[in-house]
Parts: sequence; C-alpha cells; structure tokens
Amino acid sequence: MHDIRWIREHPDEFDRGLARRGLPAAARELLALDETRRAAIQRSEAAQSRRNAASKEIGEAKKTKDEPRAQILLAEVAQLKTSTPELEVQAKAASDKLDAALAQLPNLPLPEVPDGKDSEDNVEHHRFGAMRDYSFTAQQHFELGEALEQMDFATAAKLSGSRFVVLKQGVARLARALGQFMLDVHTREHGYAEIAPPILVREHVPYGTGNLPKAAEDMFVTREGFWLIPTAEVPLTNLVREQILDEDALPLRFTALTPCFRAEAGAAGKDTRGMLRQHQFDKVELVSITTPEKSRDEHERMLSCAEEVLRRLDLHYRVVTLCTGDMGFASQKTYDIEVWLPGQGAYREISSCSVCGEFQARRMEARYRAKSDRSVRHVHTLNGSGVAVGRALIAVMETYQDQGGGIAVPDVLQPYMGGTKRIERPGA
Repeated sequence: MHDIRWIREHPDEFDRGLARRGLPAAARELLALDETRRAAIQRSEAAQSRRNAASKEIGEAKKTKDEPRAQILLAEVAQLKTSTPELEVQAKAASDKLDAALAQLPNLPLPEVPDGKDSEDNVEHHRFGAMRDYSFTAQQHFELGEALEQMDFATAAKLSGSRFVVLKQGVARLARALGQFMLDVHTREHGYAEIAPPILVREHVPYGTGNLPKAAEDMFVTREGFWLIPTAEVPLTNLVREQILDEDALPLRFTALTPCFRAEAGAAGKDTRGMLRQHQFDKVELVSITTPEKSRDEHERMLSCAEEVLRRLDLHYRVVTLCTGDMGFASQKTYDIEVWLPGQGAYREISSCSVCGEFQARRMEARYRAKSDRSVRHVHTLNGSGVAVGRALIAVMETYQDQGGGIAVPDVLQPYMGGTKRIERPGA
C-alpha cells in the first residue's frame, strides 16, 4: 500500500514509477479521491465537535434559565445526532474508495532496477558452476521419474486432475530429503527461525502481503472463506501484523517448509508435462523483517542464503535481476535464481528473492520503535524461496541422472536418505 501523503508531496515521482511498470499515471486521480476523503472527514469531525459544544451550551443555558436558547440548542443537537452518523458513513466510504484504488497499484521499482517489458529484458547478475556434459541424451525429469515407476501423473490425474503428481519410494524420499536439508541449512547456519504456520488463512492475511485483491484468480479459496496460501511468505510476513516491534528485535528472520497452492490461471498450455507448474507443491520460504536502513543489505544476504542451497547440491544456476515489467506486485527489486535443467536444456526459476520496502508493512500495520528518537515507523519486509522443493527435485533428477536411467543422490542428501547413493527402478 502506498502512502497517500508521500504521493501528495511527490506526484510526478509517483507517476514516473508507475510508468516504469508500464502503467498509466494515477496521482491526479488518487489525489482527487484523497481530497474528497479529507473533506468528508473534516465535515464529520466538525459536526461531532459542534454536537459536543452544543451539548455543553445546553447546560449553560439551563443554569442561566435561558429556556428559549436551551430549546434551540436541543433542536440543533437532535439534528446533529441524526446527521453525524451519516457524515461518518460518508467519510468511511470516501476512505474505503481511496484504499481500494491504492490497493490495485503495485510497488514502485528502486532506481537500480532495469527497465523492460518482460523476462527477455532481465539482466544476468552472475553464474555458479557449469553445464555438465553427458555421454548420452539427457532426459527430462518426468521421463526419468516415469521410467523409474516413482513419478505417477496418470494416477494423480484420476485423483485430482491435471497439474498434480504422485511421488513414490526413492523419489518421494528424495523430495523429503531436499526440504529437510534446506531447513537445516537455514536454521542451523543462516539464523532463520523455523515456523510451522497455518496454510489456510483469512482474507486480510493475503491482502497484507499484496496477493489480494490483485492475484485472487490465481489462488484457491474454501467454502468457509479460508484462502490456501500460494507461498509461506503470506503467513510468515503476517506474523508481525498490527505490532510495534522494538528496533533491537530486528531483523527477524523466519523460514518454513509448507505446501503451496496456485490456480495457475494464466498458465494455460504452459509446462503441461511434468512438475514444473503444479497446483500443489512444497517450498521452503525465507522472510525477513528489518529496518529501512538495513533492508538492501538483507536482500543481498537472503539471496546468498538461497544460493548456498544450490551450491551445496552442486547445481549450475544463474542469478538475474528482474526488469520492471517482470517484477511481482509487492516487490521493489527482485533477484531470480534460475537453475539449469539438462533434460529441458533451459534455465528455470527456482527462487525469487524480493525486497518490498514498507509496501506490505503499511497494509499489515507492522511497525517498529526507533532507538534514536523513539518514533514509530513502518518495518521493511523481504521474502525469498530457499528454495522451491519441487523444482530442486527436478534439477537434481536431471543433473544427477546416469546412462542407466538411475539418479545419483548428491552427497549432502545421503544422510537424509539413510545412506542411499542411487535411486533406481524397483527390482533393478
């Protein structure tokens, strides 16, 4: 959520930020709504103030036995008693209209974010490792998994429809191992506190992170009004909603391994084979809550924490800075980590690390008290995948495949696999 006072003081800068996002100017319309809101509030407050003053004047008139004046004041108070609630309703309606307009607008990009329309305009930052050479034609993960009889899309379709999978035996255990390994790295070495959050949340929670109302079509909602989380960012970031934290308590760093649910409403025809784009998937999420002065350093730190997972798995990847046209709704700046998939012969996103400034904190009313002057300010929030378990599974399967169709288990995962070094077809 944007600060209307800041827009009032920097309308041209605000519109330039929206233009970089490919959106039309909005400051004039927002300021008109703000003017209507402030006028409505002023009328409401003036009526309430006059009602209070008139009530006191009635007492004074009674004391002086000025009955005619008392009767006039009583009539005025009766009229104000009727009109004041109406004015309060008008003020609230004007405020709600402004909030609704602000809620539709994305965060503004930081100055260093590259301009562009889509993923073709993203800028590569750096790479790790190199593409492996194979003496055979590398297969895609779903070809490997089906040949191993441990990745079953046909049965999943009978149970749930398209974009689901049933994992079995060694591949299922490998997925579990990846999640546990990631959590251990982030909690034991990177200082993140493990959280087991709800995965069903009320509407105000995804509103707080900016998922609602803009991305409603890409989320699932139950009959009872619970929203299924598209990422653990949603409940983790909201852990600090409606609080005033002490600056000494910051930064707060949370991590969670949860199922995530996405409708993939805009992905018709994309990645229909395999596990790349599922309605349900597991992901390890990283969330940081910090001060404005430290949020950019925290962003770089979060990226390095996510990278460390892939480095220890010895997976080739690259890091790109997303351009203005490819950034998420709540983000000021985003790094994507794209892992190399030998079977597909392409880089695919496995983590996005974003700094959101105070954009989410304003929607959640998440604040802290500064040590320097004891003033209350909005925190800055950050989130990142540390990393997506399903896509890490795909990358491991395709990277560590051998000519016989088996999957070598990376060294760091073998302790989580009971010492298993290779996944192969049952009975092989």
